[in-house]
Amino acid sequence: MVKNKKKQQKKTKITKSKVAKAKSRIKKPVAKKPVAKKPVAKKPVAKKSTVKKLTNKSKAKTGITKKIPKKTKGNLKKTTKAKKIPLQYSIGDFIVYPSHGVGEITSIQTFEIAEEKLEMYNVIFEKEKMTLKIPTIKAKEIGIRKVSSKANLKKTLEILNGKAKIRRTMWSRRAQEYESKINSGSLNELTEVVRDLFRNSNQPEQSYSERQLYESARDRLAREVAVVEKTDDDKAVEKIEIILNDATRKSSSEDSII
Repeated sequence: MVKNKKKQQKKTKITKSKVAKAKSRIKKPVAKKPVAKKPVAKKPVAKKSTVKKLTNKSKAKTGITKKIPKKTKGNLKKTTKAKKIPLQYSIGDFIVYPSHGVGEITSIQTFEIAEEKLEMYNVIFEKEKMTLKIPTIKAKEIGIRKVSSKANLKKTLEILNGKAKIRRTMWSRRAQEYESKINSGSLNELTEVVRDLFRNSNQPEQSYSERQLYESARDRLAREVAVVEKTDDDKAVEKIEIILNDATRKSSSEDSII
């Protein structure tokens, strides 16, 4: 009996040692270290600015006063009517348009453009067989003028008696100068071109372009002469060329005497 007890005690000791060894082999779970959380920076709360209400006494001290607009009759803007500009020319007047010559005003018409009324001269150019509508307010800006008076025309035609002034430059440059004078609207400059480009039978022949410019200037001058003197264009051309022929004969005779 004693031997059996000893054997059982040995067995229990062996089993206990085996269990202890088995437990030691089992890995104990490693405890994770707690991660320290970063402290979140708190946003500074903006303090509400305390706005003091100005009392009537404090307003008086600071000098702040509100200007109250005076009541007008409905506070409406007064609309002033545009003043009507007096017309420079009337129906039946003969005018000179710089780039087209003499024309007659046959009517004055009113058109409505963009809700605005615009007056226009209706001008007929018989020579060019053309009609133009010219705004009355733009007439001066364009360079339109009335036909010359008889006294002024007589003085101007005396230019034809003078000696022709021909510059010794390239024809292309001279042609541009002549064209600008023809289209200038000036009666004096137009008469100078007619004088300078005229050639009589005794003088050398002109080139085609010179002849074209001369006839353009002469016809425009003749048209104004015809309107002022109340004759037709053919008689006006004849008068101009008689003056020019007489002037060139005198100048040629004077040159031969010298």
